[in-house]
Amino acid sequence: MRLPSRFVKVLAVAALPLALAACSTGSSDATTSAKATKAKDPNAGLMTGTQLKKALAPASVYPSHLTPVADGAADSGSQFLAPSSRNTAKPDCSKFENTSWIDVTGFKGGVSFAQNDYANKDQSEEMVQGIDAFQGTTATTVMKEVRNAATACATFTDTDAHAKVKLSGRDTSGLGDEAYTITLTSPRWENGTTLVAARVGSSVVTVMSTAGSDNGAANATKLAGHVVGSLKDAAAKS
Repeated sequence: MRLPSRFVKVLAVAALPLALAACSTGSSDATTSAKATKAKDPNAGLMTGTQLKKALAPASVYPSHLTPVADGAADSGSQFLAPSSRNTAKPDCSKFENTSWIDVTGFKGGVSFAQNDYANKDQSEEMVQGIDAFQGTTATTVMKEVRNAATACATFTDTDAHAKVKLSGRDTSGLGDEAYTITLTSPRWENGTTLVAARVGSSVVTVMSTAGSDNGAANATKLAGHVVGSLKDAAAKS
């Protein structure tokens, strides 16, 4: 039922700073020349992918029968990615079934990210955690679009099993600055799925869980809470 996790090729592009040459031809020029001002770095205060990776929950937070998925871990490394503009088309509801499901909001992801994926042997139970950092107030917009997409996708058809999926969502207190929990269920599935999105400042935590007889709810909440706590601790130290 799950689609492959996000794989982003981060190209190491050398940043070439622009040298501003000031030419002075006399005292009048010197007094009238405008001073070059350095623009504020839009990524100032944001964590890199390398730093976000350290904020992810360790293996001990997962149920003991789940192990890392070989190709399920990825991060943006030490460099920031270019911010992507939001796709304003109608939400593609099937993206709620992706292991990395943040793109259902129309955003491909943040300027930095980290994620990993744990599952049992036959992948009938799976848990995924991810963190994306966004410039400015974009993280708040992402959370708004999570809610909007959930409302638009109250029912949709599963692309793999061609089954009718019911989606319910609710605001969730006690997780970061704001949080939203989504439950996906279908009569054709052995178990449902719980998704959690939580904002901590300019970062958005996303969690997916099918582990547990409660549609993965308890494990999703536990995992999201740990990552939110890690981000808060990192912010307090910065």
